[in-house]
Amino acid sequence: MPHDSTTAAPLRVALNHGNFLLVGRDEAGAAKGISVDLAHAFAASEGREPVFVEYNRAVDVSSSAEDDAWDVCFLAVDPERARTIAFTEPYVRIDGSYLAGPDCTAEDAHALVASGEKVGAVRGSAYSLTLQRKPGAEALELYETLQMALEALDRGEVQALAGIRQAMMHEAETRPGSRLLAPPFMEIRQAMAMPQGRPAASARLQAFLSEALRDGTVGDILERHGVSRDCAIVPA
Repeated sequence: MPHDSTTAAPLRVALNHGNFLLVGRDEAGAAKGISVDLAHAFAASEGREPVFVEYNRAVDVSSSAEDDAWDVCFLAVDPERARTIAFTEPYVRIDGSYLAGPDCTAEDAHALVASGEKVGAVRGSAYSLTLQRKPGAEALELYETLQMALEALDRGEVQALAGIRQAMMHEAETRPGSRLLAPPFMEIRQAMAMPQGRPAASARLQAFLSEALRDGTVGDILERHGVSRDCAIVPA
């Protein structure tokens, strides 16, 4: 049941600004995007007001799960993160792809891994956690931010970057000689989540998200922000 909005505490929502597909800023600098709209919808279902706790990287969100800093977050599902974070079922699919720099000779993603060429990624991101468990992990170079990884690519310290497909496409358009490699190296499944140890609240979050997927709310939010509603993972 929704909480009484006159007495319920604000809902603290962690936002990861490292994923610009889900979170951005408007002209006034306020947070906007898919995560923000979903947070407002869930908070309304709980009879609470959302308060945003903003982070620059996914790892900053996941590493603070035991600090009582937030109540809800939006992250890609990963077994390492699940040690401290209780995920819902995923609600959207996002591809992880390689951006090949001008000096990269690989024709596709498989050839890149086989070549042993150095690949940059953001430390603690869903795609870097996944790639550290895959063949080619020894060639992975981790950076604290996407900007640092891009600068390493521009200097030729790495021959490719791993990241969210839409972000890598954007960077390819601004870097002559750069290109996206097919196929994607992973399908990133984004979920809503809470810190472990809140079973009742986690169940309400899952129920909200399942209904929002079935009734088209999630699809509408995705389309509002330029993402195909076909990316939504609607429960059977």
